[in-house]
Amino acid sequence: MNGAARAGTGVRPGGPDLAELLGRTADGDQEAFAALYDATAGPVYGLVLRVLRDPAQSEEVAQEVMLEVWRSAARYAPERGSVSAWVMTVAHRRAVDRVRAEQAATDRDDRTARAAATPPYDHVSEEVAVRLESEQVRRCLGSLTELQRQAVTLAYYQGYTYGEVAAFLAAPLGTVKTRLRDGLIRLRDCMGVDA
Repeated sequence: MNGAARAGTGVRPGGPDLAELLGRTADGDQEAFAALYDATAGPVYGLVLRVLRDPAQSEEVAQEVMLEVWRSAARYAPERGSVSAWVMTVAHRRAVDRVRAEQAATDRDDRTARAAATPPYDHVSEEVAVRLESEQVRRCLGSLTELQRQAVTLAYYQGYTYGEVAAFLAAPLGTVKTRLRDGLIRLRDCMGVDA
């Protein structure tokens, strides 16, 4: 048998006939798979390690490759290349899949971390803003008439209903509603809030 014919069949000079071992493996021959494993596991690990650059992950992926070779031995098509080329293609695909999976996991973790990160809260700025707004509300309340201020304070700051405000001020309900409406309009204008 010449060198080209031997390469196509998966026979290595001085080594086992990989095509024969793979064929027997496809039939469930565990001894044939053990021999195939011994002949290909080293090169598979080397290829996976070059892609992954992590010995622990490379060992894991190499084992997955060999398991896939065992499970899918019957799908090998000799016309598409040698057994060693087929095994190395399986190894390369598995290694690339692992890189992609690791990158996807890293990207997910990064997105989750960015989503969970809350922007720093500036307590001082918030407190200053609240105080300035409170001062503006007090100043604007001071611009209301006494009756408007009482009605707004009772209804909006002390939580009384319109009917309760009317009873408390001894005024008709319609008058209280008018005072509230007028008072709120003046407050809105004073605060610079658009209607």
